[in-house]
Amino acid sequence: MIYISKNTAETCALAKKIAADIEGGEIFALSGDLGSGKTTFVKYLAESLGVKETITSPTFVIMKEYPFQKKRRDLTLVHIDAYRLNNESDAESLGLSDILKSKNCVTVIEWPERIGNVIKNKARIISFEYIDENSRRITY
Repeated sequence: MIYISKNTAETCALAKKIAADIEGGEIFALSGDLGSGKTTFVKYLAESLGVKETITSPTFVIMKEYPFQKKRRDLTLVHIDAYRLNNESDAESLGLSDILKSKNCVTVIEWPERIGNVIKNKARIISFEYIDENSRRITY
């Protein structure tokens, strides 16, 4: 499905729609150029899930974890920025295999192409494309 977001409020609405179906164990692979809206989407997804902390890009720390509750279950949003990873073994050093198997985690990976087969056939791909200063084409 292709969604044209003309502003951050529309990106927020899409994130809310996706968050409504989350139960735990989901994996989202967010692809797109710098500035295409990936981290903004994660911010709104987290907010929609009830994460209390402010979401910032994990570019330098690579991975951040945020606890939240849904339907009285304790879950964790795992936000990974794979931009600085060189290969699949770098991803494995984070314990990614265990995270991806957990039904108590919702994993969001920016720059998934950097870690290749680690998430192949496991993740829901969401692509972001910069159209102009305010608009993005989001394919999910």
